[in-house]
Amino acid sequence: MVLEMKLIVGLGNPGRQYARHRHNVGFMAIDRLADHHGIHGAKRKFHSIMAQGDILGTPCVLLRPTTFMNRSGMAVCAALHYYKLDPDDSLVVVDDTALPCGQIRLRAAGSTGGHNGLADIELGLKTRVFPRLRIGVDNPGLVPQDQYVLSPFTSEQLERLEPAIEQACACIESWTNTDIDAVMAHYNART
Repeated sequence: MVLEMKLIVGLGNPGRQYARHRHNVGFMAIDRLADHHGIHGAKRKFHSIMAQGDILGTPCVLLRPTTFMNRSGMAVCAALHYYKLDPDDSLVVVDDTALPCGQIRLRAAGSTGGHNGLADIELGLKTRVFPRLRIGVDNPGLVPQDQYVLSPFTSEQLERLEPAIEQACACIESWTNTDIDAVMAHYNART
C-alpha cells in the first residue's frame, strides 16, 4: 500500500532576527522533525524553504514559508496545489498564546484564534478544515500580543519548550500514518 503524501508546515518569520522568537516555534518544530528523520536538502520553492523525505514510511514535504507570518497562505496553497493534496493532508504547526508554554494541542479544524498565519491560510484555502498543531507560548498578559510573540522566550519558557518540541514531533509522526481522532485523543489528553 502506498501512503498518500503529507504536507507539514511550520509557521514563523524568516530571518535570523526572529529565529528564537515565540512566533517561530513552528519553524523550531519542523527543524527538529527534519533532524530526527534526516530530511535535508532544503530548496526554495512555493515561497518557502522546503524539503522532502519519509516519516515512518509516509512521504512528506516539510515547508517553512518565507513570506512572513501574515502571508503564509500563499505558500501553503501553492504546495497543496502542486502536489494535488487536500487541506486535510496538511498539518500546520503554529504558536498559541492561549496555551501555557510547553503544552500542545492538535485539532482537525477550527478557528484562527486571532493568529494571522492561520487566518491567511484559511483565506487562501477558503476553509477552516485543515489540521493544526498549536504549541503554547503563554499568554502575553499586559504586553501587546504582537510585541510578545515577536520577542524571545524566557529561559524558564525554554526549559518547558524543549519537551514540548519533542512531543510535537512525536505527535506529527503519529499524524502522518494514524487517524487524526486517535492522535488527538492520545496527545491532547497528555497535556
